[in-house]
Amino acid sequence: MNSEVITNKIGEQEWLEPIETGLQKGVEGVFSAGGVVGTKAENFLHGTWLGHALHPAIVAVPLGAWTVAAVLDVSDAVQGNDHFARAADAAVGIGLVGAAASAVSGLTDWHKTDGKARRIGIVHGMLNLTATGLYVASWVLRKRRERDAARVCGWLGFAVSNVAGFLGGELVYSEKVGVDHADRTPLADSFVPVMREEDLAENMPQLVEAGGVKVVLVRQNGKIFALQNTCSHLGGPLAEGKVEGNGIRCPWHGSCFALEDGTVQEGPATYPQPKYEVRINDGQIELRGAGKPAIAA
Repeated sequence: MNSEVITNKIGEQEWLEPIETGLQKGVEGVFSAGGVVGTKAENFLHGTWLGHALHPAIVAVPLGAWTVAAVLDVSDAVQGNDHFARAADAAVGIGLVGAAASAVSGLTDWHKTDGKARRIGIVHGMLNLTATGLYVASWVLRKRRERDAARVCGWLGFAVSNVAGFLGGELVYSEKVGVDHADRTPLADSFVPVMREEDLAENMPQLVEAGGVKVVLVRQNGKIFALQNTCSHLGGPLAEGKVEGNGIRCPWHGSCFALEDGTVQEGPATYPQPKYEVRINDGQIELRGAGKPAIAA
């Protein structure tokens, strides 16, 4: 059975719909209730400050720690060495701390997904929760010196966490969650006319094409800005979004990008939008490539 068959089967599990919807609303409600602080926390957990998603960096902690614990538990079982036992206990504890941080960042990313990715993500999360529960049980058993049972719980948790990791890989490599969706095809070095200046209204996003690349134009306070139209988060059309302050907000999941340079003002996006150089020539708006945008601050 290949991975596509597995993920398609997960995508067909309609009984998960109320769980997904309720959880997404709950997460959104928590961040919304926090106001400005909630928005900053959400941006931090998405990884807008990092320039790519935070969750993959954190998830290495529990997976790495629990892998070490599994090996040490095997060594302890074979040799009965207290040094291996104590080291395994420490690795389990480190993994539990990492799992908590990983869960928070992963849930933050997940609540800005939809479709098949949302369903795979909820199963991925449920498996990780199961694995964490097994490791909690293993930790408690270790404290009670019931080492054989503790090792069994740990090994079961390790197996479940690896299945969850497989689904996490499917989210990235098949569903493209957490990767850059913006079209970074470079424009020509020479200026390309795209529309008449008089036809571009103030603060009204306008979709144009330059050399086959879709671009959103925005006029604001006497200046014209040009960004790549496809949102770097999950491919939403920025031209259908709204101008807010000095940024433009994606209509799909709410990412906001600075008009001036394409940097991320608000997640879930972590990658900046490509920007283009603009000039007016004989009443025509013309565009050309402007190099790679700055990494989000």
